[in-house]
Amino acid sequence: MTRILDIIFSLILIILIFPFMLPIVIILLLTGEHFVFYRQIRIGKNAKEFGLYKFATMLKNSPNMGTGDITMKNDPRVLPIGGFLRKTKINEIPQLLNILFGQMSFVGPRPMTPRNFNIYTLEEQNIIKKMRPGLTGIGSIIFRDEETILEKLNMPLEECLKNVIMPYKAELEKWYYNNMNTYLYFKIIIATAWVVIFPTSSIYNKWFKNLPQNELIEKI
Repeated sequence: MTRILDIIFSLILIILIFPFMLPIVIILLLTGEHFVFYRQIRIGKNAKEFGLYKFATMLKNSPNMGTGDITMKNDPRVLPIGGFLRKTKINEIPQLLNILFGQMSFVGPRPMTPRNFNIYTLEEQNIIKKMRPGLTGIGSIIFRDEETILEKLNMPLEECLKNVIMPYKAELEKWYYNNMNTYLYFKIIIATAWVVIFPTSSIYNKWFKNLPQNELIEKI
């Protein structure tokens, strides 16, 4: 059922949004390094690799610079318009193509780079790879401003990822796997729209029962 919904909604949104994306395309062509889309290898369902599409928000060579595939707050690799596109999540819109092609769903675990996916334990990987990755999800809602979380945790990056961020994300994705249904699919989409409009809201704690908790993240 969710796959049918994914196809219908992605087609409708691509048709409706396309005219409004033309100014973004023109601005990206005229600024920065003059390229529009960024394609990055991510891990999908059944651990199959695919190319995830985004509007370009960073320098082309950014994966080989600074913190690699991890973006920090005020990251110098971000292009002039990139900060706006990332904050508003407009940079994620090209992933509607990934959804249409069946590589992603509207709701699911956030697709990981191979490097970050390999931080998960084998047990966690086996659960996550059973699901089609999502444009949004419970992990995406809670980590909607991951750059700020990384900054405020004030820990070495690798230590923070291995001991705090990735274990908590794994617990959230396991929670989704154990509870996923069409009702939760729509509920997460609505909650995502809410936190985009109200970024400081913690409405997810009221809407979703028995969510895994992490004291360090909750304090931020």
